[in-house]
Amino acid sequence: MLNYLWAGMILVGILYGAFNGKMPDITNAALDSAKEAVTLCITMIGVMSFWTGIMEIASRAGIIGMAAGKMQPLIRFLFPEIPKGHKANEHITTNFIANFLGLGWAATPAGLKAMEELGRLEDDRRAGRAAGPVRKKGIASNEMCTFLILNISSLQLIPVNVIAYRSQYGSANPAGIVGAGIAATAVSTGAAIVFCRLMDRKRRG
Repeated sequence: MLNYLWAGMILVGILYGAFNGKMPDITNAALDSAKEAVTLCITMIGVMSFWTGIMEIASRAGIIGMAAGKMQPLIRFLFPEIPKGHKANEHITTNFIANFLGLGWAATPAGLKAMEELGRLEDDRRAGRAAGPVRKKGIASNEMCTFLILNISSLQLIPVNVIAYRSQYGSANPAGIVGAGIAATAVSTGAAIVFCRLMDRKRRG
């Protein structure tokens, strides 16, 4: 659907420019945008490499493991049906920590692994090897839905992406968005937690 939407917008823009004698402007804008895209990609690669390296150092220093231990009560509250010691807990925690730091690139692999482990947990329930409610094959489990919603709402303490974009486009204070980012993502995450708990209570009832 989005492919059709973007293609339609591009086609309408080209036709409008052609009928109004603006084709040279459209051509120049396309070339300038391509140049900016390459420059932005280079900037983001540098930012991504830096923060991913920081995450790796923190992991090897035991900081991530210590943070994961501190977060276990929160993980148990959000995902009470995941057995203790299950691999999904580790990947979910890593994903949350990466998102807290605004590292969407580092959060994605952990998120995919978490979904894989939650899928295996659901398979174990169908086979009778794990406790918990069993759903029809092809239907996402309650833990999957909760994890996806919380991952999308994504509380961020350091919105690295937005800071990099603002820096790229000449902002006088690229990090000035931090306070607003924390407030906005705290509200979205709080709403996500309340929604998930209400839906879980409704399902149990």
